[in-house]
Amino acid sequence: MRLRVFGRTGMQLSVLGFGCGAVGGFMVRGDPAEQERTIARAIDAGVNYFDTAVQYGNGESETNLGRVLQKLKPANVVVGTKVRLPPGEFGNVANAVRSSLEGSLARLGLDQVDIFHLHNPITESGGGSALSVRQVLDDVVPAFERLRQQGKIRFLGMTAVGDTPALQQVINTRVFDSAQIVYNMLNPSAAVDLPHNYPAQDYGRLFDHTEDAGVGVVGIRVLAGGALSGSADRHPIAGPAPEPIGSAMSYDADIDRARRLMPLVEEGFTSSLTEAATRFALSHPAMGTILVGMATPQQFEDALAAVERGPLPQAALDRLAELTRAFSGEPR
Repeated sequence: MRLRVFGRTGMQLSVLGFGCGAVGGFMVRGDPAEQERTIARAIDAGVNYFDTAVQYGNGESETNLGRVLQKLKPANVVVGTKVRLPPGEFGNVANAVRSSLEGSLARLGLDQVDIFHLHNPITESGGGSALSVRQVLDDVVPAFERLRQQGKIRFLGMTAVGDTPALQQVINTRVFDSAQIVYNMLNPSAAVDLPHNYPAQDYGRLFDHTEDAGVGVVGIRVLAGGALSGSADRHPIAGPAPEPIGSAMSYDADIDRARRLMPLVEEGFTSSLTEAATRFALSHPAMGTILVGMATPQQFEDALAAVERGPLPQAALDRLAELTRAFSGEPR
């Protein structure tokens, strides 16, 4: 398994991380014995980053990951979890952040988590579930820093969803060590300029900002919540079709556009759309580690096989750019 230096942290993370999210559902609703076997397999294959959150199954993902890690006792794994502040706690950020982390540590069976990500959207002025830039910098970051000083977290992280200018502004301050960033074949705008009138959120080349700030990147929505399989079928333990982030306004539209990328398979660049999507996500050097949701052990094996084939060749990237240009002008 290839490792990449993760921003300025000094950590080296496996290019494939182990996503414990609720969309795939494996670490929330999966069989406990299969969870243990698959995590052991992942560690044996060189995976060293495990990503979870209290929101995934109301703590079930953290509990299940903690149970397995306590049994396997692997050396040198990196665990990331998250806090999403409810609007009712925006006036009590420090206590809410501390309480959320303490619950996560208890479920994980850890005294310290390696990366603690803020999971709220970030916008210039806030509102609803979103935090404003000022709330993040004036309230959340000091709360995170106190927990770091207490030895309960090693690195500060954020999930880069919300308004692009606000995300750029926060990343540019260099107060966060890690950013989870949407990057997939339907929306490559964290890395490149989008074609005119392209139907996706423009993330304004966020990778330029993370590289300048020394912020490590965790690639999220690599499969666009499953849409980049090109199939509407969902495994029985998978979550319902998720609300799209950063791409179309409907999951069905994402699936439709994903199917229009099938020439990548038909012309021999990859064996499947999911392989193409996985290899695409690690094709950019700014990417530290990518998360691929899973419902079954086989889906982990598929992701591992794709990563072992390495980044997409330039010819495939050029063909992808040609195919996605056809989306310009369509309604989001």
